[in-house]
Amino acid sequence: MSDMLGAWGRWVYRFRWWLLAASALSLAPASVILIQGAQLEAGTMLTTTESGRAASLMARQLPGQPVSFELILSSATLRATDRVFRDEVQRALAPLKADPRVARVRTPYDVSPPDPAMLSRDGHRARVLVELAVRASGLVTLGFSSVSPEVYASLRAKVQSRTLEVVGAGMLAINHDFVEVAKRDLKRAELVILPVVVVFLLLAFGSVVAALLPLGVGVLAMIGGIAGTELLARHMSVSAYAPNIVTMIGLGVAIDYSLFIVNRFREEIGRRPVPEALARTMSTTGRAILFSGVTVAIGLLGMLALGLGNIGSLGLAGTIVVALSVLYGLTFLPAALAILGPHVNALSLPRLGFLGLGDGSGFWHRLAALVMTHPWRFFLPAAGLLLLLGQPFLHIRLGAGDVTALPRWAEARRGAELLAREFPSDDETPIIVVLSYREGSPLSPPRVGEVYDLSHWLVKLPGVTAVRSLLDLSPDMSREDYQRFVKIPQAMWPSEMQEAVSRMVGERIMVLAVSTSHSPGSDEARALVRAIRASHPPVDGEVLITGATAFDLDFMGVVQRNAPFAIALVVVATYAALLVLLGSVLLPLKAVIVNLLSISASYGALVWIFQDGHLSRWLDFTPGSIQTATPIIMFCLIFGLSMDYEVLLLSRVREEYERTGDNILAVGAGLERTGRLITWAGAIMAAVFFAFALADSVIIKAVGVGIGIAVVLDATVVRALLVPATMRLMGTWNWWVPGPMARLARMARPEMGQPAARGVSADGGRGISSRRRP
Repeated sequence: MSDMLGAWGRWVYRFRWWLLAASALSLAPASVILIQGAQLEAGTMLTTTESGRAASLMARQLPGQPVSFELILSSATLRATDRVFRDEVQRALAPLKADPRVARVRTPYDVSPPDPAMLSRDGHRARVLVELAVRASGLVTLGFSSVSPEVYASLRAKVQSRTLEVVGAGMLAINHDFVEVAKRDLKRAELVILPVVVVFLLLAFGSVVAALLPLGVGVLAMIGGIAGTELLARHMSVSAYAPNIVTMIGLGVAIDYSLFIVNRFREEIGRRPVPEALARTMSTTGRAILFSGVTVAIGLLGMLALGLGNIGSLGLAGTIVVALSVLYGLTFLPAALAILGPHVNALSLPRLGFLGLGDGSGFWHRLAALVMTHPWRFFLPAAGLLLLLGQPFLHIRLGAGDVTALPRWAEARRGAELLAREFPSDDETPIIVVLSYREGSPLSPPRVGEVYDLSHWLVKLPGVTAVRSLLDLSPDMSREDYQRFVKIPQAMWPSEMQEAVSRMVGERIMVLAVSTSHSPGSDEARALVRAIRASHPPVDGEVLITGATAFDLDFMGVVQRNAPFAIALVVVATYAALLVLLGSVLLPLKAVIVNLLSISASYGALVWIFQDGHLSRWLDFTPGSIQTATPIIMFCLIFGLSMDYEVLLLSRVREEYERTGDNILAVGAGLERTGRLITWAGAIMAAVFFAFALADSVIIKAVGVGIGIAVVLDATVVRALLVPATMRLMGTWNWWVPGPMARLARMARPEMGQPAARGVSADGGRGISSRRRP
């Protein structure tokens, strides 16, 4: 492969202007896609779980209620029953009532006296229900509807008042705000990231021209990645957080890869003509970033194995931007280097030279010598530190995200808090029970009797405040009364019963709504759902539970079932890629184990900060349960990204080992040559991720901070201490490979050849030398 990439470098030199033009022209289709835009989703739906199946049955068999949102109109001085307050409400709602997308606007003043359920406890607020012409059913139970955030935004904008404060509430408002906050976070992060990256690149290279090249690759990859994400959204459900993930990974990975290529080219240009310098750069560092891209993509694609709805789109979007980072790193960047040649160092900044990449001597040389002279003294404390940092992960609490994941200023969050505080009917959590029958009507007398028994059993459960169903409309009717009543033709039923049937009874299903005072994510609410599922009275059909709490439990169940397979898939595939790259059986295993240590440390930091609430004031968020998908998403992201520096360092060590045949010298030289380089690369990538600590969305904030910490640990503790210490301890076992596998490797990689001294190190194979130390 090295020979192929070397030949590729010469080909790039020959067609450098064509490749540069093609890279620039690639922005045209990406720009068209970005201008057209696409709809992204704030949540994810799992139709294979019990709660998802129940919601899908309701969506198919019930005509549903109108999709709706709520408005809360408030005054600090006027009471909601005052004539001035009422007149202003009517005036503010007039444009909404005239909109053809609105079916009905319900206010407290539709009846006389005003409906007390729609007036606040303090008497200064009125609640308004806006029903749209669109109808939905089961999916609304889990917060999904066919109404886009843009439709809600346009309707909400119609309601304005000079004397009353207007606040939107409900699932439409919440979904809209999650999408808008994600967009706002992305714009803010980009404004912060780009100037910081420019400064770091200038400090690293000490040259304006050299610094702009990685930035160019990063911008190309990011634009292409976001365009690819929006193109993906036209064919499948894509998470609203995908553009944020693309920006995080795209800028970080693309700039890191470019940093390594530009630095290696600057080394080679002083020794060889430009075509050969480019060929050497591609055959060494180009090969390393290709394999690094594969390991990052493997981690990202692991999200597809989780089966978590559109969360898999995060992995696909991330893979797109990683592929583009590698593509532009092997096309646009070498073409630009071929054109610049020695002028890559133009516009140098001499005063920054002492901070730059240098020749690798000095501090990193001394550190490598110190670590490998006393490997145990560094290995044990470093490993112990990572395990200690991971300790808080042992008391992690998972839960579904709720409105508190929005910033305090978000209108939907303020609306939800007002509803819970001021309107008594919103103090309760709904748990939806769906009875599904294979055949026959749900309203047959025997089944009606079973539903009556189930309803009365449910209402006696601890924490249940009410049960609403077709058989709870009249407290004076007995079980037998309902069984006799359903024999009467439905056309003769009272209107309220017929309306209840349309809302709660389908062709093969019947729905019961259980209310509880427990919050959706509480242990008590989860215990209640588990109790209903485990011990409900027998019925002639299937009992399915849905609602926010049931969805939360089912989501965690899917993660628990699928995460081991996804993790194993990522680990095995990464091991195989590193085996091919390094030609060693044990080094990839060591890399995986060390990687897991750094991931555990970042998990511990995640819990310590976002669950336990440390730094909550500085980072401005509300502490709470870690969202169920966050740890496994972070694993898939971190595992590949953490392998980045491992691949680049070990590739250089392998190169030195093939040249010298001495394990100690190879490790020392590899660390020397990549020390400052990886430090700057880690600083840039950490800056990219930490910029998302400024996000208003807790999910994005947590992922950014968690991955940033992992990158810092990987670029310092792992790379500077654990890697050289373990490689020193392993000695020539680092490069051990079974005979048959070694022959296959030589056949696949003839350029690899044999290391000097036939693979025997200076210590005679024991991995320890009393005569030669780095």
